[in-house]
Order: sequence, then C-alpha cells, then structure tokens
Amino acid sequence: MTDGYPLYGAIEVRGARENNLRDVSLDIPKRALTVVTGVSGSGKSSLVFDTIAAESQRLINETYSAFVQNFLPHYGRPDVDSVENLSAAIVVDQTRMGANARSTVGTATDASSLLRILYSRAGKPRVWPATALSFNDPAGMCPECEGLGRKSEWDVDALLDKDKSLDEDPIRFPGHGKESWPWTVIADSGFFDRSKKLRDYTEEEWRQLLYGEEVKLRYGKMNLTYQGLLVRMSKSFFAKDLAELRPHIRRAVERTTVSGPCPACGGSRLNPPARECRIDGVSIADCAAMQVDELLRFVRGLEVRSLQRVLDALAALLGDLVHIGLGYLSLDRASSTLSGGESQRVRMVRHLGSSLTDITYVFDEPTVGLHAHDVQRLDELLLRLRDKGNTVLVVEHEPGVVAIADHVIDMGPGAGTHGGEVVYAGAVDGLRRSGTLTGRHLDRVHETNPAPRAATGAMRIEHARLHNLQDVTVDVPTGVLTVVSGVAGSGKSSLFLGVLPKQHSDVVVVDQRLTRGSSRSNTATWTGMLHTIRTSFAKVNGVKPALFSANSEGACPECKGLGLAYTDLAFLDTAVSVCEACEGRRFTEEVLGYRLRGKNISEVLALTVDEAREFLSEKPLQRMLGALADVGLPYITLGQPLSTLSGGERQRLKLAVQMTGDSAVYVLDEPTTGLHMDDVDRLVGLLHRLVDGGRTVVVIEHDLDVIARADWVIDLGPGAGHDGGRIVFEGTPADLLRADTLTARHLRARVGTAQP
Repeated sequence: MTDGYPLYGAIEVRGARENNLRDVSLDIPKRALTVVTGVSGSGKSSLVFDTIAAESQRLINETYSAFVQNFLPHYGRPDVDSVENLSAAIVVDQTRMGANARSTVGTATDASSLLRILYSRAGKPRVWPATALSFNDPAGMCPECEGLGRKSEWDVDALLDKDKSLDEDPIRFPGHGKESWPWTVIADSGFFDRSKKLRDYTEEEWRQLLYGEEVKLRYGKMNLTYQGLLVRMSKSFFAKDLAELRPHIRRAVERTTVSGPCPACGGSRLNPPARECRIDGVSIADCAAMQVDELLRFVRGLEVRSLQRVLDALAALLGDLVHIGLGYLSLDRASSTLSGGESQRVRMVRHLGSSLTDITYVFDEPTVGLHAHDVQRLDELLLRLRDKGNTVLVVEHEPGVVAIADHVIDMGPGAGTHGGEVVYAGAVDGLRRSGTLTGRHLDRVHETNPAPRAATGAMRIEHARLHNLQDVTVDVPTGVLTVVSGVAGSGKSSLFLGVLPKQHSDVVVVDQRLTRGSSRSNTATWTGMLHTIRTSFAKVNGVKPALFSANSEGACPECKGLGLAYTDLAFLDTAVSVCEACEGRRFTEEVLGYRLRGKNISEVLALTVDEAREFLSEKPLQRMLGALADVGLPYITLGQPLSTLSGGERQRLKLAVQMTGDSAVYVLDEPTTGLHMDDVDRLVGLLHRLVDGGRTVVVIEHDLDVIARADWVIDLGPGAGHDGGRIVFEGTPADLLRADTLTARHLRARVGTAQP
C-alpha cells in the first residue's frame, strides 16, 4: 500500500517485462492523479498502456461467456507476474477518430442527439420523431447527397485522355490501366470500337461509357457486369471518406474530381423539412454550423421548462468543450479532420459527465496540440476526474501537468535497451531533488535567443482566407528558424500547412500523420535503408538482392519471414511463439550463411542505430543513420517493427527521412509531440543545424522553450475560431516578451526570471 493513500490502496504491479521493461515492480495509488514521465522510449507506454490498461481490459473481457468473447477484441496477457487491485480501465489516447464520413463532433459527443430531442419537441413546424432531424437517417438526410453534405463530381478531362483509344490506355487512374479488370470489362463489353479515339465517340457512346446502366455480359466462360465508368467509380470511391483510402488512391481521387458543398442542402446534410424546423428563428442546421461557444450562448438563452433537463445536459456538454479549449469547433465538423490531440479531448468530454466512479482513466499526452493557456484548463479537468473518485494515469512530459500530480513515476534512465526501469516514484518535490533527467529539467528555464539570425529573404503569403484566416498577408523570413505560435484553432495550420505550400510549391511539410506500424514494416524498410543493405549483401556474395528480404525469396517458409508463429485459440488469447524453423531470425539457413563484414542479414538488422553507424560504411546509410541519431532514435534497431514504436518515435522516424532530402524549406507540425524535455533540447539543436546548413525551417509549436530559442516568431490569434485568424505579433523572442498576446504572457512567466 502506497504511503499517503491508505484508504483506497494501490494498483500493485509485480514483475512487468513487457517490451523493454526490466522486471518492474511498483505501487500506483488509487483515486489519485499519477503522471508517468521519462525520456522517449523509456518504457512509459509499456507500463501504462501495454501492461496496466491491457490487463484490465483483458480481465473485463474474461467476465463474458466464450460465445461473447468471440466478438470482442482479444487482448493478450501482458508479460507480467501479477497486477492486483485493478479497476475497469478506459483508455483515452491520441488515435484519430474514425474516417467515417458520417461522423462529426456532434455525433461523437452526443450533442447532436440532445439537439434533435430539443428540436423535435420545441421546434416549429413540428417534426415529431427525432430521427427526422438526423442526417444519418433516411427520414432526415438530404436525398441529393445522402446526408454527406458534399457533392463530388468526376473531372472527365482529368480522368480520361480523349486523344487515346481504349487500346491506348486512356484511363488516368490507379488500377484502371490496360489489361486491368476494370479496363477489360469496358474494352471487351462489345459496346465500343477499341481502336477509336475517345474524342470521336458519338453522344450515345459517351453516355454508355460514362453512365451506362448495369448490364450482364458473357466473357469467355465467365459472367461479368458492365456499368458506366463514372457510375461504378462513384460507388467505389464516393461512398467512403477520403481518409479511408490508401494514399495513392486518395491523391488520384483528389486529382480527378471537383468537390463542394451539396447544392441542394448547402452542406447542412439535411432535407427541407428538417432545415425548416426552427426555434427562435434558428434551425438545427444553424446550430450545428455555429462555433461551440456561440451555440452555448444560444442554448443558455432558451427557456423551455418542459425540456430543462435536455437544455441543462446540452449546456453542460458544450461548456466542457469550451473549457477544454475546443470552443472554436462546430458540431458539423467532420471527425476525420480533427487532430490527434483534438480527438483525445473530445473523448475526454464524454467521460466528464459520467456517473461512474472508481474507474481507471489512462491518458496519452493530453496536452498535445495545446497552448500553455489551455494546459491550465486541462489540468482542471484531470483533477475533476480524480475528485469524482477515479484513478487517473497520465503519460506526459508537460511540466505544468507534472506539477499538479499526486504521484509521479519517472522511467529511465535512458531509452530502449537503456531504459525500462523506475528511476523515481513519489511526490513532485522529491522528483525535483532526484537528479533524474526529468527532475533536472522540470524547473529549468531557457533564456530567449540572445543572437537571432538575420533573414536572407522572405516568402510572402498573400490574402490567405482559408478557414478562419482573415485575409492574412505575411512575410515568412528565409534562412532562419521561425516558430509559429498561437492558441489551438487560431489558424496556424491553415496558414502554414494549407496556404503556404500552395503559394510556394518548394515547401516540404512534415506533419503529424504518423505511420501505422505493421509486423512486416521496420526501421530499415520504412527508411529505405534495407535496399542498400540488400544490395551490399548481394554484391559481396554474388547472389540476388531479393534473398535478403524477409518479404521475398529469402524468407523462412515456415513463418513467412515474420520470425513468429501465431496460433489462434478461438476466444482465448492468440498464442505467439518464436518460429522453431528459423529461431526468430526470419530468413532461411541458406540466406543466413551469407555474410557482410562477418555478420549475416539477421545480425545486421539486430544492430541499433548507434551500432550500425560504426558497422555500415555505405554513404547513403551513414546519412540516414546520422539523421536517426539526430532526432533522438539512436537506440532503435534496424529490424525493429514499426508496430513496437511509440507515436512520438514514429513521428521522429518520419522527420529523419524528410530531413535527409535536399529541400530548402521545411514546415514542421509540432515536432516536440511525444518528446521529453531532454529530447526537445536535441531537437532544437538539430533544427538550428539545419538552418546553419542553409535551410529555412518553420515550426508550428506550443513548447515555450522552442519559442524562446527561435530566431523569429509569428504569433496568431488573438483567440480561436472566429476570434483568431490574424497575425498578432511578428518579431524576435526577446521582442515577444514585451508584447501583449497570450503566448507572450506565458513566455514571460516561463523565461522572464532567466533574462539578464
């Protein structure tokens, strides 16, 4: 039992060995706020998510019958001796919300359901069933766009080369080239002269090619169904959200279509009767389009005594969204457009109104994407969850969150094989005296950049009006490190991820779209290093490069190159064991007999980045390995599956790949995501080295230490949504200290005491 929490006991973890954990045993106080910190890759997620949360969810699933368990997700038993005194765990992570085109902020928070009840009872003209006000129900959806709010049409000139015949491969879309099945159905349908140029088609032939009705045809011994090209492609691609499509297909759809709000419903997704139902002259579509803070004022101004409970519940939910810093969103905002941090905070709001207690809530860096101004609000919400009688576990680096913790667990001392230990557990004051990396950085302050560089030129952004931007024109200095700051929703991403790359095509954007790891994708394959490694092995041994790929000829035939054997045990956990044939080495004995400087391919892939820098002398490899070390990943191995990397590690892997290019201008979207304070120091050093090498680096960032060490700062605001979209400051960090913006106020509080 943990000192100071005798009434509620503790979660007792004994012998945790998941991933890099080194037989960790510790007690975590219940009904308290515990922050788990440590350098990236030190084992925080392995302890909190892969051990504690996973074991809780596994035990809950075991309470159901075997029949029900077949339909539930299977959680393998973590590698731990025991976890005692667990309560039900709810994981609120940074996974982006589903790409379902029908999911919005309103549907994800249940605010839309409350609005429909309100309007079905109090709206005029009366719409009795609430479902008749839903764009996800045939009774309420716009028949033209089927409740999606947008209409997309194919750009025939972009899709088809009219100067070619069918035999000359005229369809400009992946998977539709000559000899593909879609092409075969058209070319062998008998409706067209395959040698005739599309430009010479008659009106009837064009109609048949693009919009022809479904017809059953005979093709050799098979039956096939012919449909007009645009009819079939619309069913295949318009029924899905673009984010669900594979990247190259998504790009092809974007290139060959024109899209805009549905002309019938104006983008509201609703049919006329639903749009005409009003309260005080305001329709439910108007409510969904308002910013949440505006909608809250509208709801609080309504007086409908019979529906007071509905109004109170809706106001409380909207109030929580505003309080957590999401007041700039609207309920009709598509869930797929939310960032990982926004998605996490939307999920958090769902739990604030819950009557359940003694739940274990697990959060993964909830401050991601939050300005220092909003971090204070987040702290209040975490404490609210704790005060309701819950156990709150937070994986976090932000000093402001660490400071409010009842209990801190610091993992380390290093990352990867150098981590996996508890280097401190106790109160925050003790952490400050502990001498760990986290303790040393917790109260450290940075002076503002004493010698900012002078710009070599400027990239002008002119008349930017995307989203909430209010006709912004700004010069972005070149040859320096510029940090773009401002509260969430102030327009930073719209201006620098949306407008800047369109007006300046040479800009390379390194955003937060993280690679999803698989058991076959690893460090070497994703960075492209494996190609050079395979080529080197092949050249030295006089054999084919394909032999040295675990996804090709050299793969162990028993495990297909995975190195593991999976046994499905129905409703029980899938049994995972090392492949007996290759002993986990993934390759055949023949391939393992070939050597490069004394090591076989399996041994090379087992090298860490630091070890590989000593062993692999090839120039392309040295450049990439150096970049991986620079972004703080010297400890990962070349063959490490991406699925075992944390979100922050995968983002830095992407950053390393981008940084090895030859581009002159980079825009980085919150690169400190997932980084410990010590790792942030290294990242800032890398950014300055890039600028010293002649690059221009623009960083969208909230981290006050990064802002302090920039050459130039562009601050957007003054608020979010309608209250943002303007440049409120341009200048050096030292100049920012004398300004009157939200960022300036928090920067003064952070570094003011360190100024000369």
